[in-house]
Amino acid sequence: MNYIIDEMHSTDWPEVSAIYLAGIKTEIATFQNEIPSWEEWNQGHSKCCRLVARSDDQVLGWVALSPVSGRCVYAGVAEVSIYINESSRGNGIGTALLNELINQSEKAGYWTLQSGIIKENISSRELHSKCGFREIGYRERVGKMPNDTWHDVILMERRSKVVG
Repeated sequence: MNYIIDEMHSTDWPEVSAIYLAGIKTEIATFQNEIPSWEEWNQGHSKCCRLVARSDDQVLGWVALSPVSGRCVYAGVAEVSIYINESSRGNGIGTALLNELINQSEKAGYWTLQSGIIKENISSRELHSKCGFREIGYRERVGKMPNDTWHDVILMERRSKVVG
């Protein structure tokens, strides 16, 4: 499959949000239960390190960072969000996106990337491990889905070897 990794633009939001909605519907990708507006999403995510995998004009997947805190001591720590279109999975797109995010995040001065992954989301945990993240703990029954199902969250992090 031919694709490029490119900067995410606001004009990508319809496709990005559709991929996000598909993740929401799995009930193991996020505790979010509805798609935010572009404005809400844009405000909650770091301005750098927003990437899409693109084939022609189609977005196949996306990755972005969110700050973990407004405190200055955490300026180099960010939460990773990554979503791949279901029909594009298994083609190395997630690995390529996450590795490029790591490269760009280090250039931007991030020393720690972290993810809280629903325990049952094995493919996301494996992807993060493949890209140098390690499991550092878990939070038991931390999130409840609208159908009253409780989930544990596995905490994963990647420490930069070049920043910090």
